[in-house]
Amino acid sequence: MAKAPTPPPAAAETAALVPKRGKKLLMLLIAAVLVVALLAAAAVGLLLLKKGHADAEGGEDAPAAAVDLSKPPTFVPMDPFVVNLAPAEGERYLQVVMALRVADMKTGENLKAFMPEIRHQINLLLSSKLPSELSTMEGREALAAEIVTRTNSVLGGAPAKQGNGKATAPAGPIQAVLFNSFIIQ
Repeated sequence: MAKAPTPPPAAAETAALVPKRGKKLLMLLIAAVLVVALLAAAAVGLLLLKKGHADAEGGEDAPAAAVDLSKPPTFVPMDPFVVNLAPAEGERYLQVVMALRVADMKTGENLKAFMPEIRHQINLLLSSKLPSELSTMEGREALAAEIVTRTNSVLGGAPAKQGNGKATAPAGPIQAVLFNSFIIQ
């Protein structure tokens, strides 16, 4: 019988290299898929982390905090304030009707004993403001934070700590100031 022809040496080397190239190509493909998967996971992680920071800061997309209806806050209405604003921008006055939010009814009742001093501090603060300071929402929010700080200091609470321009949770019985009416004329 005749012998099968032996392949030339170059053909034998090429046949031996194909499986090695296939393994290398497969390994490169797997590495590329892993890199893409890691990049996708990192991107998702960054988005979730960014969303978590926005929620912690009270971003617009943050869901409303659940209210404990078993223990509603107490609102202490205050008589209206009418003050002349600082005269630097002409003769203007401010009329404000507000309420103070406190944790419970007992605290609300105890505030009545301090009301003359609280009203005095708020009058001083309001009359020191310029109309331009109070014409923006940020200005009104800053005013509310200042009122909380001053009223809590009247009641013996520590002043609220300022961090990066925003007031933290007040350290006292007054939790918030809510404006029912705010008119600059």
